[in-house]
Amino acid sequence: MSLFSIDELKNLVENAQPPCVSLYMPMQKAGAEIRQNPIRFKNLIKEAEERLDTMSIRHTAAVNLLQPAKELDQDDFWEHQNLGLAILICQNLFRYYCLPMELSELVIVSEKFHLKPLLHLINNDGDFYILALSQQDVKLFQGTRYSINQVEVENMPTSLEATLLEDVSQKGVQRRIATSKGGTANAFQHPGEFHGQGSPDQDQHQAHILEFFHTVNSALHDKLREEKAPLVLAGVEYLFPIYHQANTYPHLLDEGINGNPEIIKSEELHNLAWPIVAPLFQEDKLQVMELYQQLAGEDNGKTSSDIKEVVNAAYYQRVASLFVPMNRQIWGKYDSDTMTVDLHPEPEINDEDMFDFAAKYTLLNGGKVYTVGLEEMPNNAEIAAIFRY
Repeated sequence: MSLFSIDELKNLVENAQPPCVSLYMPMQKAGAEIRQNPIRFKNLIKEAEERLDTMSIRHTAAVNLLQPAKELDQDDFWEHQNLGLAILICQNLFRYYCLPMELSELVIVSEKFHLKPLLHLINNDGDFYILALSQQDVKLFQGTRYSINQVEVENMPTSLEATLLEDVSQKGVQRRIATSKGGTANAFQHPGEFHGQGSPDQDQHQAHILEFFHTVNSALHDKLREEKAPLVLAGVEYLFPIYHQANTYPHLLDEGINGNPEIIKSEELHNLAWPIVAPLFQEDKLQVMELYQQLAGEDNGKTSSDIKEVVNAAYYQRVASLFVPMNRQIWGKYDSDTMTVDLHPEPEINDEDMFDFAAKYTLLNGGKVYTVGLEEMPNNAEIAAIFRY
């Protein structure tokens, strides 16, 4: 299944019907330990049944509710796993996610799904783009820390030769275009000659490449005009300075991936791009932490570390940025009619993790969420929010 997204978050929050079962477990991918995966899975299902029983749900109904999850317990399912497994079940929804990150073992049965372990996939690492350039093909990929997917771009030129032929045709001029030695299949050998009147030199060939890249940039401008995500070039290194001349996207990075993207798999492109963009996302988190500490020191009402105040603010779209601890819960209920939060030292029936609640609604209302370890929380707070107003 695909990785988690903001649209999926919205669907799970808006359409879940209680009782909602949220199961999380770490996975072993190799060695003798992989035999523990189905055993741990069965134990979690049993624990979920027991919790449903404590909610006065008939045992038969509880068994039926969990049946889609039980049907996953097949050899071929366990043979295709990653580092973590998340399963979400209610009467009208069933989702599972094989995740490329480690998860703590957790079973929660409540009126809503517990989604905090998945939120890291949406916001912490952000999005980035890879523009794979060759004279014979151009592709745009969108990546996150854990995924990469090709993105279709309207009016993206297919190749240098096709672009120049189209330009020649439009101008009503005949020009014969010769390919590089070895044919068009190898796009990253030294550029070939373009023969017309006279014999243009290398500078003229680079001028044609620049013309091609202006066409590429124009198509990207329409696609990325509202974006702020970093863009990484992938291609033979001599193409980079030429593309930079044509580029108008303000978030193109200086560092690129040197090689032939026509023979590099998308997963390898992702692995090469991530070390380039990762420091940018870490820098963003640190800057927001510093802003929180600065505003908190001014005592101006623009921040809060009070869980009740933050939960209410998140629900009513006031939270711009939020830090929550990944592996800690505070149980309670939120009443939107009275705008009150009732906290409990131990989880009661239909309680929610208030950290989870605040994080979900911050994201749904356009804010940013950083799920971090307890030791990373700014000012050692249990929760930390920066308000819009």
